[in-house]
Amino acid sequence: MTPFPPRLRKLTLTLHVTSSVGWLGAVAAFLALAVAGLTSTSPQTVRGAYLAMDVIGWYVIVPFSVASLLTGLVQSLGTVWGLLRHYWVIAKLLITVGATVLLLVHMQPVGHLADAAARAALADGELQGMRIQLIADAAAACWCCSRRPPCRCSSRAG
Repeated sequence: MTPFPPRLRKLTLTLHVTSSVGWLGAVAAFLALAVAGLTSTSPQTVRGAYLAMDVIGWYVIVPFSVASLLTGLVQSLGTVWGLLRHYWVIAKLLITVGATVLLLVHMQPVGHLADAAARAALADGELQGMRIQLIADAAAACWCCSRRPPCRCSSRAG
C-alpha cells in the first residue's frame, strides 16, 4: 500500500491520538468512580457511581478502545512503517487487542454491579470482592495504557 498523503496521515494520527488519550482519560474517570463506590458511606453516591460506571464503560470506554484499535490499524497501513514490519507496531497492536478483549470481559461485572445498585442500595460489604476487582482492573488498565511501547516515528514516515 502506498503511504497516505501528509494531510490524511496527520488526520489519522490526530484521530488515533485523540481516541487513545480519550480511552485513558475515560478509564481514569472510571477508576475514580470505582473508588468512590467502594469508599463512600452515602447510598446515593454508591448507587450513582456504579450506574455511571456502566454508562461510561459502554458509551465511552468501549467506543474509544475500538476507535483506538481501528485508527491504529489504518495509521499503520497508511504509513511506511506498516503493520508487521516493526516490533513496536506489533507490540502496540497486541496490547490494544488484548486490552479491548479484557475490557469487554471486564464489563460483565460492571453490569452486574450496576444492576445490583439499581435494584437496591448496596449494603456494606455486599459484592465487596467484585467492587475491589473493579478498582484493581481499572488501575491496571491505567498503568498498562501509560506504559505502551514508544513510537519510533520520524520524519521518514511520510
